[in-house]
Amino acid sequence: MIAFELNGKPIEIAADAQMPLLWALRENLGLTGTKFGCGMALCGACTVHLNGMPIRSCVTPLAAIAGQKVTTIEGLAGADLHPVQRVWLEMDVPQCGYCQSGQIMSAVALLAGNPDPSDAEIDQAMSGNICRCGTYPRIRQAIRRAAVSMREE
Repeated sequence: MIAFELNGKPIEIAADAQMPLLWALRENLGLTGTKFGCGMALCGACTVHLNGMPIRSCVTPLAAIAGQKVTTIEGLAGADLHPVQRVWLEMDVPQCGYCQSGQIMSAVALLAGNPDPSDAEIDQAMSGNICRCGTYPRIRQAIRRAAVSMREE
């Protein structure tokens, strides 16, 4: 059994300790918001937070998260959407949408550590997330708007 906190709740999962977190989330726990992209930690579609930091769940074994705090896209929202999620919708950021949960998770982590990032800092923080549709300008604008919204709240 691997015990950890998932989206604010303690859980235990009976699975191989070497199983990638991505597959445990999707297949064992039914949380399908985190996507499989490349399986090699190159595209960012599988990004989740481990203790508040973005990680690639496709290459993170369950053994590495024992006793840790994992947050998925499903865990960002409380009673209301997270400000980044809200702005993403307001600005109609996604095109196909496949990479967007990973994009949002990386953006949330960026803004948690840097409430007023420059364009260069946004580009650096988001460089591990690939969008095949090329919505990078909208992503950058949404992050800037979310930063303002979060500072005002």
